[in-house]
Amino acid sequence: MKVLVTGFEPFGGEKINPSWEAVKAIPDEPSGAELVKIQLPVSFNRVREVLPRLITRERPDVVLLTGQAGGRPNITVERVAINVMDSETPDNDGFKPEDEPVFEGAPDAYFATIPIKEVVKALRKAGIPAGISNTAGTYVCNTAMFTALHTVAVSGMETKAGFIHVPFSHSQALEKPRPSMAQETINEAIKIALELLLE
Repeated sequence: MKVLVTGFEPFGGEKINPSWEAVKAIPDEPSGAELVKIQLPVSFNRVREVLPRLITRERPDVVLLTGQAGGRPNITVERVAINVMDSETPDNDGFKPEDEPVFEGAPDAYFATIPIKEVVKALRKAGIPAGISNTAGTYVCNTAMFTALHTVAVSGMETKAGFIHVPFSHSQALEKPRPSMAQETINEAIKIALELLLE
């Protein structure tokens, strides 16, 4: 089995992105699976270019995307990605779309094809606060999730794909009153989710 796992580069003035820190911490060959780890840019345009190339080249059985949702208190597994890019703040390239589609002519939305409830159950069983989210937002995380699911759909692949948002790590929240989680716990959450998807 081949798995593509992604996290994002830092953005919004942060020095780290806990999603990428968690991806880096995953063993390179979990349960004998072939693992491809990629750091995605926080860029609407570059994500839409990079992800389709990666997915069609690697043809993974599973795509697990991860990203930071600063302000959320727990691990959230996304249910749906929508065909909208809209942001009040620019991405890392300075691009600030307003009510633009991720892809012209694509469906309004795609549902995650990973077992989201099972992932949440596994995380809670391990003592990690987790839940299902019904909005991935309209920033680059949603664009990445929509792009992955759209690429799989139009390519006729049987790849399962989904997105997990993680909170700020404690180091990011030292000087701001925002919910946070230990990086080690975030790392464990992504590892547990991946192990479940490999079953």
